[in-house]
Parts: sequence; structure tokens; C-alpha cells
Amino acid sequence: MLVLLPPSEGKAPSGDGAPVRLESLSLPALNGARRAVLEELVELCSGDEEKAREVLGLSEGLRGEVAKNAGLPTAGARPAGEIYTGVLYDALGLNELDDAARARAARQLLVFSGLWGAVGVADAIPSYRCSMGVKLPGTGALAAHWRGPMAQAMPEAAGDGLVLDLRSSAYAAAWKPKGEVAGRTATVRVLHAQLVDGVEKRSVVSHFNKATKGRIVRALLTGGADPEDPAELVEALRDLGHTVEAEPPAKAGKPWALDVVVREIH
Repeated sequence: MLVLLPPSEGKAPSGDGAPVRLESLSLPALNGARRAVLEELVELCSGDEEKAREVLGLSEGLRGEVAKNAGLPTAGARPAGEIYTGVLYDALGLNELDDAARARAARQLLVFSGLWGAVGVADAIPSYRCSMGVKLPGTGALAAHWRGPMAQAMPEAAGDGLVLDLRSSAYAAAWKPKGEVAGRTATVRVLHAQLVDGVEKRSVVSHFNKATKGRIVRALLTGGADPEDPAELVEALRDLGHTVEAEPPAKAGKPWALDVVVREIH
């Protein structure tokens, strides 16, 4: 099983260790594309601060992120699973996993990134600010920049097992599973069900959606579940106590779309 996660906008500070080494990151086939983005981002943020802030879409309150990006080549790196924070990662609780579950996380989780393309949660990276929606002056739109390298790297990373795709739309634009890989890919939508005047109404709640996805991944890791395809994933999630609605796609070679229905928000 390979689980694809979005990053978080908020990030923990860089670590005290050695700077990032591209050759140490997962998916080495992405290193050329990583180097291109990293070099341009550092150059951009080392120059006109206002231009950099505009390109990166940063508010006045996030002005300090420009200087942080300028210092990326020498910033201390730490595991990506510690850099990414926020609702999904709080619910996932990587630091609280036992050794076996943490080892599974290192093998199975990939976090998509505007700067790195995708990294494993054990890969050492510095804190940065560069979303997939950014369009750099030279490199251009990052989602488009990553599509070619991702098309080469991701099918091999996916292997012959299940791909659980929990990315947001901006990060899903960097790689869309195709053909046989798409047929064993599952996406998840979290729906909040509540009674309104005796009628069940369902809605998507962004914050709770992220938390539920984090809890789903944590449960799969701690339970040692390793479904091989979307049908087995549905059964595994039901065994873990989730209400899941899903039907096979109408056409072969299309991802499964799973709805996880919850009735309490917490």
C-alpha cells in the first residue's frame, strides 16, 4: 500500500542537523526537478522581498517566510513527518506510533510538495514555504513542472499494490494515476451526516475531513492493515469501525471513490 498525502501550510521549524541532501530523499528520479525548483526559489527569495512575497502568495504576516526560503541550502533538516504539522498530521500522530507502525509509515507514506515533488515521512528536509499553486518566474507553474518527472517516478513507487490517494486537488494535479495503476487507486471523501427536520443531510467539512483522513491512516498503520486493492481497503476500513460507501468504477482503469460517512465531529 502506498498512501499519498498533502503537505501542511504550517510547518515546524527546521532542525539542528545537517542541511538537506537531495540524494538522500525518496524518489531519486525527481532530483533534477527538485534542484531546479530549489535553486530558483532560493534565488527569488534572496532578492526583492516584495516580488518574492507576491510570487509565493504570502500575506504581510508571513513576510518572514521569504528569508527562511533564502536560507534553505544551509538550514538544518529533520524528518518530513516532523516538519509537516496541522490537522491531518496532528490526527495521524506519527511521533506517537510504535516502532512497527513507524516503520510502515516510512515505507508507505509519501507527502506531495511544491518544492520537493514528493518525500517520504522519514526523509530529512528543512522547513520551507512553497505551495503547489505557485508559478515561479523561470520554472513556471509547479504542478505542470512536476508532471513529467512524476509520470516517470510514481508508477514504480506504486508498485503493484493499492494506492490510497488523500491529496487535495492542487497536489493531485502534479500526478494523476493512469491505466492499471488508476484501477487500484482509491480516493476518500469524508461526509458529515446529520438529521435536519428528520431528514439526513450530508456535507463536506474541510477541517474535519483532514482530521478523519489522519485518523484513517493512523488506524491502518497501527492495525497493520495492508489491503492490496480498493475492495480490500473498503473491508479494512469497515473492520476498523468506519462507515464506508463505495462501488467499483463503471469503467476499468478508473480510481475508486470512497465516501466515509461520520455523524459526530471531533
